Amino acid sequence: MAARKKARTRDAKRADSRHPKPPFPKQSRVNCVAPGPIWTPLNVADKPAPKAAKHGAERPMERPGQPEEVAPSYVFFASNADSSYITGEVLTLLGGETAAG
Repeated sequence: MAARKKARTRDAKRADSRHPKPPFPKQSRVNCVAPGPIWTPLNVADKPAPKAAKHGAERPMERPGQPEEVAPSYVFFASNADSSYITGEVLTLLGGETAAG
């Protein structure tokens, strides 16, 4: 049940990024960063230790991403110098796994 809800939320975010609804000024850009498993202090706070130790292990890189590995994606989209011509994109960061969509 939780997986279906997560998938619906993810799909809704992608749809909103690709087809932004008004009222946005014409020069607005709407993009989305969709990270996979990322290591944060909350991982150990809300999971038993054995489960937290396996967080991200199912990805090809066999580990979760680190916040400093994901942060440049947000900076890229926020920068007019780097991404002023990009809108409606979803950047998926899945630790070596590819995702079409």
